[in-house]
Amino acid sequence: MCNFIDTNISNIMELKEIYTADNSRYADAEALYQRCGRSGVMLPKVSLGFWHNFGGNDSYERSRAITHYAFDHGITHFDLANNYGPPYGSAEETMGRLMDDDFKRYRDELFISTKAGYDMWSGPYGEWGSRKYLMASIDQSLKRMHIDYVDLFYSHRFDPNTPIEETLQAMVDIVRQGKALYLGISRWPLDVLKKAVDYLKAHDTPLLIFQDKLNMLDRTPQENGTLDYCAAEGIGFISFSPLAQGLLTDRYLNGVPADSRMAQERFLKHSALTPELLAQLQQLNQEAADRGETLAEMALAWILQQHGVTSVLVGASSVKQLATNMKCV
Repeated sequence: MCNFIDTNISNIMELKEIYTADNSRYADAEALYQRCGRSGVMLPKVSLGFWHNFGGNDSYERSRAITHYAFDHGITHFDLANNYGPPYGSAEETMGRLMDDDFKRYRDELFISTKAGYDMWSGPYGEWGSRKYLMASIDQSLKRMHIDYVDLFYSHRFDPNTPIEETLQAMVDIVRQGKALYLGISRWPLDVLKKAVDYLKAHDTPLLIFQDKLNMLDRTPQENGTLDYCAAEGIGFISFSPLAQGLLTDRYLNGVPADSRMAQERFLKHSALTPELLAQLQQLNQEAADRGETLAEMALAWILQQHGVTSVLVGASSVKQLATNMKCV
């Protein structure tokens, strides 16, 4: 995959008025794609997440450039959620513009996911796992993205106050209504996940994939048995926050940049960078340098080497950053 990465990144930012995908985007398919559990779905080892950088406050032309580069290099999986932005819903609206402007004729080559579970709108029906919320959310998501169905619909978080049968049956019905092809679950506790897997199997909509945080600093899915369980059950696994919000890069090795998430206390608190953690990061950075890699490259490659992992979700604030992250394959 990395053989296709153009080192002259500045040229990539020159957008074509009418987008035509690169004809060589699948030339390295054997190295790029991996089967998702025991399903028929092949996912790219590196998938593009829309959590940050694709909202209404971000440059649309930059979003176009990033997604063009991703698809031109075989990244077919775009991962969204109803409340990604900011503001909520705006990442899906960006996806809708991208579909209209660039990707409509490539819809059957894309694997688009969205999620519902966190707060999205005001009132008692705007979050968690009720049937009312999930049904309304998928309809809103499809409308914002200008598509008829998503390839993958997730429960974004476990709702301890709604019977899991209600949540799961709503998801089953979303598939049966043709609004999603596959189902996923994100960050449910293992004991409840096992019940969900049994329920979905019994209703002929087996769980395709589980999404959770896994990186060199947070190995919880390995330590609590989730990753092994998914592998044994033929369920794919996709990791988010693979670089620990930027900690597993060179960004914080020599202080806290003024424009960083940590400096702005956005998703990453300054207090997280303890002297002990900084020493650990510096040691990992040296190990990466000894391997001829950056810390980020080593961190992403480490995730993909773990048993049971299908794909890693990367965000990107620029084409250059995405190209760098793709070197892990």
